[in-house]
Amino acid sequence: MTAHRSQFARRCFARVILVTLACAVAGSARAEVRIKDITEIEGVRVNQLVGMGLVTGLIGTGSKSPVTRQYAINFMQRMGMRVDPSVRLQLQTDTTQKTNNLSVVTVTADLPAFARRGSRIDVLVSTFDDAASLEGGQLIMTPLFAANGQVYAVASGPVSTGGFSFGGQAATVQKNFPTTGRISEGATIEEETQTPLGVDGTFRLLLGQPDFETARRIANAINEEEPGIATCLDSTAVNVCVPPRYRGNTAEFAGLIGALHVVPDGPARVVINERTGTVIIGENVKISKVLITHANLAITTTEAPQVSQPAPFSEGETVVVPRTNIGVEEQQKQISYIDETVTLGELAQALNSLGVTPRDLSSILQQLKECGALHAELEFK
Repeated sequence: MTAHRSQFARRCFARVILVTLACAVAGSARAEVRIKDITEIEGVRVNQLVGMGLVTGLIGTGSKSPVTRQYAINFMQRMGMRVDPSVRLQLQTDTTQKTNNLSVVTVTADLPAFARRGSRIDVLVSTFDDAASLEGGQLIMTPLFAANGQVYAVASGPVSTGGFSFGGQAATVQKNFPTTGRISEGATIEEETQTPLGVDGTFRLLLGQPDFETARRIANAINEEEPGIATCLDSTAVNVCVPPRYRGNTAEFAGLIGALHVVPDGPARVVINERTGTVIIGENVKISKVLITHANLAITTTEAPQVSQPAPFSEGETVVVPRTNIGVEEQQKQISYIDETVTLGELAQALNSLGVTPRDLSSILQQLKECGALHAELEFK
């Protein structure tokens, strides 16, 4: 039996997550958040570092590519080991030379703001060649470069993969990703980044989610603490002047500002991910008065072929005659009246009363948007 369902049929997901962030009672208090949780100070950011190094000590899971052999030759020369040109040529071209205890890797790290010399940071190591696993490997001293080409840290240490890969000629067992590993506190900072903070007596707060109303509320909250020092520049930034008593100690003042609480605002938005069946409905989503009916049509086809036999002593042939049975089932649902909602809780209750699936809910929201009854942005992932 082969079951076919039309594009209007009910589709159930094996893993369906319907997330509804709702306030069930109208006029309920909204949560306050700290300013530092929704903003960041302009210029105070993480810098990416990258380098290329060599992992040794692998147990037969290393690479056999020419890149690995060439990198090993260069490494030996940097260590003062002279390699005869003929031997070097042989190592570069002879695939029988074993390098399966080595792997060329890329090393990345995030250099935090205000990092000091001697501090240690974590690094991420991943294979650049065809190595099967980095389990048990040791990263040789590797310089890490920033975008300006300057070395800011040096990484080394044992690689922790958190996985494994074993197998033979006919089967392989793997857990997680053994070609990627981490070295906890594996890099030492050698050069500090210059992060200016209030050098001209001001600094800016950048909003993670741009919104004019949220920026205004942040400025008002700061001005209530220190009158007249905060200005809302636009939907993404708030300019803050450092009071005279905090000049020379801007970090303390930035900490005080970050601990202030505000109630953030945001646009009415509905996010739909049809691949996973996830529907997120924002708090400010409203719909106008509307009538909704959503009936599902299920069409089932069954193939039951029959064999047609010719008459005895005839010259006919045995053939298979197709027989198709088609069943149509339309689910009858009453028309639902949804009044103009005041809170998201009422909207969720009204939609749940229809007994719709997340895919059906996605279709209903799209139709509500087209007819102008849904007052929110629709965002598809």
